[in-house]
Amino acid sequence: MPPKPKKARKPRKDKPCPVCIQGIEYVDYKDLSLLKPFLNERAKIKARRTSGVCAQHQAQLSGAIKNAREMALIPYSNR
Repeated sequence: MPPKPKKARKPRKDKPCPVCIQGIEYVDYKDLSLLKPFLNERAKIKARRTSGVCAQHQAQLSGAIKNAREMALIPYSNR
């Protein structure tokens, strides 16, 4: 039996990071209007491929969201 041909990958669209576009250098845990779009309906942190954020800002966002949860600004889960 001959080997299966490999599927061609879709070309990746280069979307600019939404946080970089806004010119934000530091992601603050108190800025809830910035953090809310990066949470899904269950209050989980969205993945980079879903939100379109660069690696540096994803790390800052996840840290800020976790800090905001500790300070009771954002719920841990929505039911």
